[in-house]
Amino acid sequence: MNPTTERLAPCIEDPALQHSIEQFLFDEADLLDSWRFDDWLTLMAPDVHYWMPTRSNRLARERDRQIAAPDEAAYFDENFDHLRQRVFRLNTGFAWSEEPPSRTRHLITNVRVRPGRISDEYAVESSFYVYQTRMERDLDVFVGKRFDLLRRADNPYGWQLVRRKVLLDMATLMAKGLSIFF
Repeated sequence: MNPTTERLAPCIEDPALQHSIEQFLFDEADLLDSWRFDDWLTLMAPDVHYWMPTRSNRLARERDRQIAAPDEAAYFDENFDHLRQRVFRLNTGFAWSEEPPSRTRHLITNVRVRPGRISDEYAVESSFYVYQTRMERDLDVFVGKRFDLLRRADNPYGWQLVRRKVLLDMATLMAKGLSIFF
């Protein structure tokens, strides 16, 4: 089902829970912007699914087909091992698309928390603006929405990411590469 037409459960009205999840998302953004990818990996559940499907421009009557299905094209479709390999590669200094490293700023807003299907799991939507600059003139901006599933965890942040679906607002990706995390 298309997230733009999907009927959603009401948001949770627990300010402490909302605050805790927002702080987790802000801490995650800070880890990414600080290039602390090994620490960021500790936020991932062993069964994590990290996915950014492609998006296409469609007529209004075909709007439910604008986002690629799970078996169709994606910018990335990764599990924990894939994420760990990407982090390892970034840490080697041989990831030429990130040498010298990008500077990023992840801005997270419009956080909505809904109950998950399992106790201690929560469906979290957030909007993002990611600014990436590299070298003297390379500048990319990514805007979109994330659909996360968070699970309570025994780690310093109190949460772990079980699933992330990243939807860019643009249908054509203008960036030269896609080596950052969302």
